[in-house]
Order: sequence, then structure tokens, then C-alpha cells
Amino acid sequence: MTSLGRSTRTMAMGTVASRGTGFLRNAAIAAVLGVQGVGAAYNVANTTPNIVYELLLGGILTSVIVPVLVRAAKHDGDHGEAYAQRLLSLVVLVLGAATVLLILFAPLLVDLYMHNAADKDRELAVVFTRFFLPQMLFYGAGAVMGAILNTRDRFAAPTWSPVLNNLVVICTCVLFLALPGTNGLSAATITGTQVLVLSIGTTLGIVAQTIALVPSLRASGFHFRLRTDLRGTGLGKIGSLGKWVLLYVAANQVAFVVLVRLANVETLNDEGRGYASYVNAFLLWQLPHAVVAVSIITALLPRMSRAAADERLPDMRDLLNRGMRLSISVLVPAAVAFLVLGQVLSTVIFAHLRVSVDEARYIGTLLAVFSIGLVPFSAYQLQLRAFYALQDTRTPTLINLGVNVTLIIVGVTLYEVLPDGLKVAGLVAGNSASFIVGLVVCSRVLGKRLGGLDSRLVVRTTVRCLVASILPGLAAALVVALVGHILGEGPAGALLALLLGSAVLGVGYVLLARRMRVTELDEVLGPVLSRLGR
Repeated sequence: MTSLGRSTRTMAMGTVASRGTGFLRNAAIAAVLGVQGVGAAYNVANTTPNIVYELLLGGILTSVIVPVLVRAAKHDGDHGEAYAQRLLSLVVLVLGAATVLLILFAPLLVDLYMHNAADKDRELAVVFTRFFLPQMLFYGAGAVMGAILNTRDRFAAPTWSPVLNNLVVICTCVLFLALPGTNGLSAATITGTQVLVLSIGTTLGIVAQTIALVPSLRASGFHFRLRTDLRGTGLGKIGSLGKWVLLYVAANQVAFVVLVRLANVETLNDEGRGYASYVNAFLLWQLPHAVVAVSIITALLPRMSRAAADERLPDMRDLLNRGMRLSISVLVPAAVAFLVLGQVLSTVIFAHLRVSVDEARYIGTLLAVFSIGLVPFSAYQLQLRAFYALQDTRTPTLINLGVNVTLIIVGVTLYEVLPDGLKVAGLVAGNSASFIVGLVVCSRVLGKRLGGLDSRLVVRTTVRCLVASILPGLAAALVVALVGHILGEGPAGALLALLLGSAVLGVGYVLLARRMRVTELDEVLGPVLSRLGR
């Protein structure tokens, strides 16, 4: 097994665990809060720290930190430890100060996203936001700590630590249900104790996730030290690269504000067709990307950064192509699965307590629309990392401007012409269209930089995977329809349909893909496939 395969599999296992418990966490939140007023307020507030963090530092840390740390380790006498200490100190100081300041301006942040919401819902979102904003500090510290571990080829802790966060939030939801007055919950009836339990428990999950990285960092030989000697130490390189990343993130957030303001209309939220449904579908859709593509991206970025630093562009191109083919071998059938199994999957996960079967199935409808953009999104994200490995943040930003313009034009147009029940689905379709545009443009530009991408191999793998998915996908759709006709669309029938449909699609795809010699699938799923082939 190659080192890339071992690293990818280690991260994939951790991501499966973190996303699996994340499913339970999201289901628990939806079950106790619903997808209407309180659920919408909670989701907006819980998203706000992520948005502000991305605008301040998150985009910069995600895009350029690993290449910069790799180069510091290559050239500094202490293998880049002092540089990493200064970077971690800078992030803590900046985000700590920003947290205190932004708590004061929480109402303005909420108004960006909930200007059409009911007054009580907006007031509740402001309270939640003030409790959730300190998460920014731990997001930033965790991002730097995770990057340091990745550059030292330690991938397990960053991929497993979210499990702790999920477990804390699940326990918070259980405690919340044990409180009096959870029936008939609304922004007008929720008590101060209920708000405190949700707010403190959610933030403690992020704190626990970050602290869980400390033992692994110490084991890697890293020494924690708060440093204020920041001038003349090379951190300015991050600022230089980060100027374009900041524009990249700002463009994303402008598009996101447009999307959230349209989805967060009171009438849509009251029907369970608004922003909370979008969030739940998005989180489900991200699972295969996180398990496969993010694992591959995380393993590849240090290698591509080293190849770029040594000006080994052919090696960098080979790594990128291989990463794309490995991702595609799993993401194509995952997209087909979301298309044919999305509604029963969402019913099994969300149709409990305060979420009806109809509301859960609508989440599945959004998931099916999201599925169209799964492969383009993951391939696009992987290609962006190649630019970052080259320490080029300008080109990705310019490409991303076109991506966000596409999202807004397509999404808003569909939102205006579709009926209320499908307006948010139109916004999702705008997302998918934008990812396709991003991939097409990025492929052409990156191909010129690297002397070609050898797209023939990538296209061949994609076509083979798609052909291997079609027949099992149709068979799975037939199974879902038959079970639904016999047992109905409730959670029990949906569970049986999901199990049978997944088995038909999964086994059918694996057998056909192996027969069509999709060797990338063997590398990603090696041991399991070996046992199936005996």
C-alpha cells in the first residue's frame, strides 16, 4: 500500500466516524428544534462564527498555511517550529480580540441573514450568536494545530477530533430534551435555561474538538509557546498571499448572504422549506466529499507543496491527477446514491420528534439537487489546492469570482420563477451550476500552468464509474419505489428501502467497476474489496 493510500485511509476512517456521529448530531438538533423558527435561528447563529472566522482568517489558513509551513520547515534551522509558534500566537491574539468586539455587534451580523424573519426568531438568533462567537478562537487555533500536524504527516487527530465535538452536542440535545417545556417549542416560549444549555453545550463541543489536538502535537515534538516577536519573521508572506484569499472569501460570503436571505423568509421557514432544510441537506451532501476528497486533499497538499517548492511540476501534476481519479471512483456512485436514495436517507435521519416526514423528504429533494454538483465541487477544490501549493492565490480568486456570479445568477433566477415549495431547490441548483463552471475554468487555467493535466485518464475513470453506477442506480430506485408502495414513506419503510437500495447500488457498483477495471477503487477501498472478491 502506498503512503498516500495509508494516509488517505487513516483520514477516511476518522472522517467516517466524525461524519457518522455528525449525522447523529444533526438529527438530534433537528429533532429537538425542528426546521422552522427555533431551528432556523439556531442554524443562522451557529453558522455566523464560521462565516466571520472565514472572513478574518479561516480562508487564509485553509489555503496557504500548509504550503507556508512546509517551506518554513524546509529552510529554517529549527524545522519551522518557531515560525509555527508565532503563527499560532498571531491567530489566537487576532481572533481573541475579534471575538470580544463582534459580540457587541451581534445584532448587525444576524440582520445580514434574518432581515425577513419574525422579531422573536431574530432576537433568539442574536442571543445564540453571542454565545457561539467565541468558537472562532478555537476554530482558528484548531486550524493551525491541524496544519502543523499535517506537515508532520500526522493525520489521525485532526480527523478524529470532530467526533468529540459531535458527542458533546448530542449529549447537549439529550439534556435539552430532559428540561421542562420542550413541547410546542418556539422562539416566544423557549426559556433562558433552554437557551443556556443549547448555547454552552454547542460551544463546548468546539472547545473539546480543539483541545483534543494537543496530545498529538506534543507527541510530534511541537512545543507550545505564546510569542509576540512577530515582526521580521516571515509572517508577512502569509499576509501577502492572504490578500487575494480575503477577496476569495469575501466573494463567497456575498453569495452566501444572498442565498441565506432568500432562504430565510418567514413563510418558507414556517413550511419547513427554508434555511434549516438547506443546511441539513448541505451537511449530508458534504459527507462523501469530506470522507474521500478532503482526506485525499489533506494528504496530497504537503506533497504537492514540496514538489512545487522543488519545481518538480511533472510530479505535482501526477499527484493531482491521481488524487482526482481516486476521488471520482467513490464520488460518482455517491452522487447517484444521493439522487435515488436521498429522500429515504433524509427520512431515516430527520423524520423524528419536531420534523415531519414531509419536511424530511424535502431535505432529500434538496440533497438530490445537490448531488449534481458533488463531483465537480470536489475536483474543483482539489485543483484549487494545486494553485495554493504554487503559492498562487490570485488565480483561484479570479476564478472564484466567476463561480459566485454563476451561483447568484442561476440561483436567484430559479428562485424567482419556481413555486414556493421549490425556491430553495433553485438556490441549490445555482450551487451545482457554479461548481461545474468552476471546474471547467480551473481545469483550463491549471492545465496551462502545469503543462497539461492529462485529462484523458481522469475523463476515462469518470465515464467508467458513471457507467458502472447507472444500472445499479436504476435497480436501487426500483427497490425504493416498491418498498415505499408496500410500507409507506414513514421512517420504518424508509429504513428498509435505504438498506436494500444501498446494498443493491453498492454491491452492483463495486462488481461492475471492478469488471471495468476501475483500479482506483481498489486503492481507496482495498481490504474491503479484497474480501468481496474472494
